[in-house]
Amino acid sequence: MEIEHEIDLEKLDEIEKKFDTSLNTRENGPVLTRLLYWGTVAFALYHLWTAGFGTPVDYLHMGVHLAGLFLFIFVSFPLIKNVDSLDYHPVQFWKPGNVPLYDWAIMIMGMVSALFLWFSWRGVSGFGLDIPEQMLRQGNPTGIDVVLGSVLILATLEIARRTIGFVLPLIILVFVSYALFGPYMPMQILQHPGVDWRQFVNNMYFPFEGIFGVTLWVVSTVVFHFVLFGVVAQRMGLGQFFVDNAMMLAGRYTGGPAKVSVVSSAFFGTISGSSIANTVSTGSLTIPNMKRLGYPGHFAGGVEAAASAGGQITPPIMGAASFLMAEYLEVPYTTIVIAAIIPAMMHYIGVLSIVHFTALKLGLKAYPKDQLPNFFRVWREGWYTIIPLVALLIVLFSGYSPNMAAFTGIMLCIVVGFCAFDKPLTLVIPLALLGFIFWKASPYSGEGFSPTLAGILAALTIIGSLHRNERQDFRYLFDSFHVGVQYALAVGAASAAVGIVVGVINTTGVGFRLGFMVTNGAADMAVFLNALLGWIPIEAFSQPSLQQFLSLVLIAIACILMGAGLPTTALYIMLVAVAQPALAQLGVPALATHMFVLYYGVISEITPPVCASAYAAAGIAGANPFRTGINAFTLGIGKLMVPMVFVYAPTILIVLPEYFTWTSFLQVTLTCSVGVFAIATAVAGYFLAPLNAFWRVVVAVTGLLLVAPGLPSDIVAVFLAIPLMLSQVVLSRNAREAAALEETAE
Repeated sequence: MEIEHEIDLEKLDEIEKKFDTSLNTRENGPVLTRLLYWGTVAFALYHLWTAGFGTPVDYLHMGVHLAGLFLFIFVSFPLIKNVDSLDYHPVQFWKPGNVPLYDWAIMIMGMVSALFLWFSWRGVSGFGLDIPEQMLRQGNPTGIDVVLGSVLILATLEIARRTIGFVLPLIILVFVSYALFGPYMPMQILQHPGVDWRQFVNNMYFPFEGIFGVTLWVVSTVVFHFVLFGVVAQRMGLGQFFVDNAMMLAGRYTGGPAKVSVVSSAFFGTISGSSIANTVSTGSLTIPNMKRLGYPGHFAGGVEAAASAGGQITPPIMGAASFLMAEYLEVPYTTIVIAAIIPAMMHYIGVLSIVHFTALKLGLKAYPKDQLPNFFRVWREGWYTIIPLVALLIVLFSGYSPNMAAFTGIMLCIVVGFCAFDKPLTLVIPLALLGFIFWKASPYSGEGFSPTLAGILAALTIIGSLHRNERQDFRYLFDSFHVGVQYALAVGAASAAVGIVVGVINTTGVGFRLGFMVTNGAADMAVFLNALLGWIPIEAFSQPSLQQFLSLVLIAIACILMGAGLPTTALYIMLVAVAQPALAQLGVPALATHMFVLYYGVISEITPPVCASAYAAAGIAGANPFRTGINAFTLGIGKLMVPMVFVYAPTILIVLPEYFTWTSFLQVTLTCSVGVFAIATAVAGYFLAPLNAFWRVVVAVTGLLLVAPGLPSDIVAVFLAIPLMLSQVVLSRNAREAAALEETAE
């Protein structure tokens, strides 16, 4: 049986284009295609330059980024996506480059509106214009501001619709309607004075709210760079290195192919900002191997989708959400990374446990030893690919900005993957990087690198330049830049559009109104349930406890529904704006609320019916998409429960000193991990022996009691677990004896 180890990047591209709408673009004419290609490369190089040498003033940088989104999206994505609109047609006067004239017009108007703030910041006089400087127009926009601001709002909604579909624009239009028609809302709690269109455009167009707010700023200065790093690092060879190491770590154990999928997806999640990219990159190898060794297709696809979605909550990058979280909470980036470690581990404990016990139930074996990668060969041929990631993490954890870390990582990707002594001209890049490092360490650069950091980075640059492995051609680097920009289009469009939601919430205070509605609705339900269950002498069934739990459930459901189909960064931004105020009213610590909404937003990636990662995995597995989605959701059950834990027991996040003690941390962490493990056995229907329906219910309840923080629930769980364990020991012994008798008879 042949086991695949090599990633076929061309095949990977085809699969990604099929399932990732951000890569499924129309065919342009040959001239326009070349211009777009080099335009995306220039766009990537601009961001790379600003990351290393300083970002321009915010309204200029965000304007350039948004103008680039308008250019690439309106030219590449048709108004209505179908086979005819995506195909290339012979040159027609009304479709130059296979792009209709109306798309050219909207694109140009959008770019003008995005760059106008920079053009008019200091005021404009002449050319028939008399526009005062920006500070004098804030709150009192001119007629041209209103026109261009209206264009910008509509164009931003349209690029979001073209890249990720109708769901997000419809949600945003609901918020826009709320802002405009506040006095006419049917419920008194939702009513507000409202704003007219002129004032609405003022709030959405001018910095630093709305479209030109923190969402677009973080995406254009941080998220874009990490998306680019992930693509370049993967194509430089880091993705293959991760898969090979996952094979060595997990392939030798029971259910090896599925465990390789989980481990490799966790590795790849450290550099990927896309669940679909994670699914396709690792799944193109692991899913066929799982099927060859006996896993059903829908289960193989579900394993990959669940593990890949976990990449978005895996530190240190977390789909770039970690940087946004640090920005919002105004805490060091390292605080977010440390807080995310244990919750991410719980997710992978759950997935690995289900995979393991399902393999035992199906009688599936490990990879044959002779088909596993050789440790020395893998590290001899691929050790250099990890240099950029090491450098990126060192810069990050040394306290420097995320965009500087990304710049360092990307530049070292270029050095170790594309620069060689047999290509003398390419050596200019490592020499230039060394010059940059020493310049940053000099007193002339302001707040530059420390001597220790500069020495480490210089050593990594030299080591990366000297390795003898084969280098890629520079055209391949430009291809990586091109694909990286394509990935970033949907993220950028969604994040810019979500800025409108943030602006409406800041203008109207609807976030706190919605939070009040949630807590009031939960209070009414709690009164009803308490009347039924209040006789039970357990604190969890008291009215305040029921109200808090129901509020959390309602917020979690809202996060899953609103996050459906959105990129990680965009869903996080929107959910923080909408759901976080409701959690804050419950007295939940700010860090826990942000982690809570991120987790439940990411769960939408594997929650049917909108579960893009699961559908991509189903396409690779040749399985039923909905059934694959159900399996992915079931496998990700740990991620579904853990957010409740760090709301009720914030000690698990480690970094909140008012909640953290070693005793509470160890108790919560150990019981939670055992609980997730127990629930995994219930899902798989197997522990030491097969579990029937009754015992599956018992072990599931036991697991839930262990996951729930608190000593009383743990004690009850232990009493439930005793008969379960005795039953499993007896059944396991009987099965072994029966197998021994069968062997003797043969």
